[in-house]
Amino acid sequence: MDTGTHVVMGLSLGGLATLDPTIANDPLLPTSIMIATIIGSQAPDFDTVLKLRNNAVYIRNHRGITHSLPALFIWPLLITAGIVAFTPETNWQLVLLWSFIAVVLHVFVDIFNSYGTQALRPISNKWIALGVINIFDPFIFFSHLAAFALWAFGAAAGPTFFILYLLLVLYYSWRIFEKKKVDKHAKRLHPDATHVFVSPSIRWNQWHLVIRTPELLYVAESRNNKIEYFEKYSFDPIPDIPVISAARRDPNLAAFLSFSPTYRWEVEEKGELTEVRFVDLRYRSKGHYPFVAIVQLTKDLEIVSSYTGWVFSEETLQKKLNVVTE
Repeated sequence: MDTGTHVVMGLSLGGLATLDPTIANDPLLPTSIMIATIIGSQAPDFDTVLKLRNNAVYIRNHRGITHSLPALFIWPLLITAGIVAFTPETNWQLVLLWSFIAVVLHVFVDIFNSYGTQALRPISNKWIALGVINIFDPFIFFSHLAAFALWAFGAAAGPTFFILYLLLVLYYSWRIFEKKKVDKHAKRLHPDATHVFVSPSIRWNQWHLVIRTPELLYVAESRNNKIEYFEKYSFDPIPDIPVISAARRDPNLAAFLSFSPTYRWEVEEKGELTEVRFVDLRYRSKGHYPFVAIVQLTKDLEIVSSYTGWVFSEETLQKKLNVVTE
């Protein structure tokens, strides 16, 4: 989820914790718990600082080890140690419990979008992405704001946020059901499909689709239970040819391939350079595919420039490559 949603979830967990009389009746503990849940709801995303290095490192590692099984326990211990260092009289067991709940909730909700997490590391490095909830979901965010408003006008925090979370359980269940409907519809139309990639959009009635058959890739959209097709590409596995093999040694392309499950590739001669381009098909927006990886090589297969990440125009992409092709 986006940072704002994680923040409001941290705040709501702090309010939910007041259902416990031990917390509600303590003059200090509610503040400590609120701090713990807010930090816990953000902690797994501290790896965002990897963007300061480069996109390849960020894409390969974001939502990786910081969202892993060991991290579920390490983050709460660090958060609790920090809070207890400033307020040693606080109930550290309850602070630890609620910081743990906040961290687990963060990782859990991230699993439901199309980016996913490596939540099973070190058991498995597989990306778990259920593709049910958009990165920013207006209903989740604004339902929290509504609950905060009720709290501000005098509603009891614990019962208010308990009802909110029951509502969210129903909402997630409904979204799972809706995605399954889209998946089944696509498979009815393409009984030979080997994979159907369904990604949510910000609209409830709209889903992005990539349907892979043994020979073709269909890029489509499901809107109001009707599937509209946009593009159709030949499904060509990555060939074992020298230029592709050389490009795959580049960290940017390697990061892209470690993350993207469905893409198309092309090799194009551009003057003295050869350009190898991979395009993720899941994120089509206004006729454009913004998530790409590009490697430019000389005739001797020396890499001169590369990039991976989100770009929304060819002009911007060429500026990022910082190479003038002839």
